[in-house]
Amino acid sequence: MPTRKAPRRAPPAPEPRPRDADRSQGEILDAATAEFAAFGLGGARVDRIAERAGVNKRLIYYYFGNKEDLFRAVLERAYEGIRGEERRLNMSEVDPIEAIRRLIAFTWNYYLAHPEFLTLLNSENLHRARHLKKSAGIASMNSPLVQMLAEVLERGHKAGIFRAGVDPVQLYISIAGLAYFYLGNCHTLSAVFARDLLATKAKVERLSHMTDLVLGYLVRD
Repeated sequence: MPTRKAPRRAPPAPEPRPRDADRSQGEILDAATAEFAAFGLGGARVDRIAERAGVNKRLIYYYFGNKEDLFRAVLERAYEGIRGEERRLNMSEVDPIEAIRRLIAFTWNYYLAHPEFLTLLNSENLHRARHLKKSAGIASMNSPLVQMLAEVLERGHKAGIFRAGVDPVQLYISIAGLAYFYLGNCHTLSAVFARDLLATKAKVERLSHMTDLVLGYLVRD
């Protein structure tokens, strides 16, 4: 009597691969950035962030603790983003005037391209920077920028181009403020002065004006 062959079993289905932790955290931070930029810290909802990210809400708490800690993580990543781009300006490799021009243009264009950065800062200022004050890494993120700008100013002074005694922190705040105030108040200013301050021509004029102001202060007569 012929031996009956045992039926072939289908190979077991592969177990689902665990979700990559870095990717999950990145998706959560992307979703949280959009949520906090749209609604602020007070109006943001973890349920909506989880839905945007396509994750379970418990995973957000697992990685980031609570909504306040998640907001701090979003702020830290926002600063990492702009500081990383600033390092790529290679300001130490060009003459001092060109370095300052690059920084002004970069700051202006970055704010235009990343309006969420400004809204996140607005929200954090409402809370008196209490989240950034708890950040262990925020100071170290900003110190390379200050050092880089200080080096440019020193080179310019030694070459007889720039005035002496310029505080790099004050200078950076002035550059950021010239762009930040304009963009943060563009709607009210456009209404008050009956001009479209976000028109292409107006934005080009604003960058030129900012550059002239800063270099007019820095460059010796």
